[in-house]
Amino acid sequence: MCAAWFLEFIAAVRPIVTKTERAEFIRKRLAELYPDPPVPLDHKDPFTLLIAVLLSAQCTDVRVNQITPKLFSQLGDTPQALAKRNVAEIEAIVKPCGLGPQKAKAIGKLSQILLDEHEGQVPPDLEALERLPGVGHKTAQVVMAQSFGVPSFPVDTHIHRLAQRWKLSSGKSVLQTERDLKRLFPQSSWNDLHLQIIFYGREYCTARGCDGTRCEICSTLFPDRFKPIKTKRA
Repeated sequence: MCAAWFLEFIAAVRPIVTKTERAEFIRKRLAELYPDPPVPLDHKDPFTLLIAVLLSAQCTDVRVNQITPKLFSQLGDTPQALAKRNVAEIEAIVKPCGLGPQKAKAIGKLSQILLDEHEGQVPPDLEALERLPGVGHKTAQVVMAQSFGVPSFPVDTHIHRLAQRWKLSSGKSVLQTERDLKRLFPQSSWNDLHLQIIFYGREYCTARGCDGTRCEICSTLFPDRFKPIKTKRA
């Protein structure tokens, strides 16, 4: 996976020991692996991204990308259209994403709120987004980052786990992990970096495929680590 020149470079330099050094190594290596990370949820505008991220709670992106085309083609892809639908219609389609009743109710309510309070537009404001039904801190940050380009660092389960394996955060809470990562990485890197960490966590440093000792980044940063790392859940 790693080019020969890169391994030679790592062998030639002194050990990466400080948290700042680890963060810089991770940032550069992930930028090499994923130079232009795409948003994994299919969408065409801030509203369809908002709905997709809402549906992704406790659901895979693959499943969400299977459901949203059906939802938008059958019931509409605007607040105006979805606010007119009853909860049962929405739930019948989004049920495979899990938590169907809650998500369907949230979609209907937030669509109406966008019409009543935001002229039918998704507001480019973190606090306003967090006040919408079914929209938590992480969801709001994803929309701010990917729809409006505002530097944000949404922390999902992959990021929370890897931040602990890489000793960038204690894992006490998702919010603590977010604060720790924001202090370590330059703000200009946040929007790409949170996606890059997710992709790396899915591809190389998975929950079962790496225990903190096996993937390239873990083994490079901690060559003397031999015991699996137990991580705290998000």
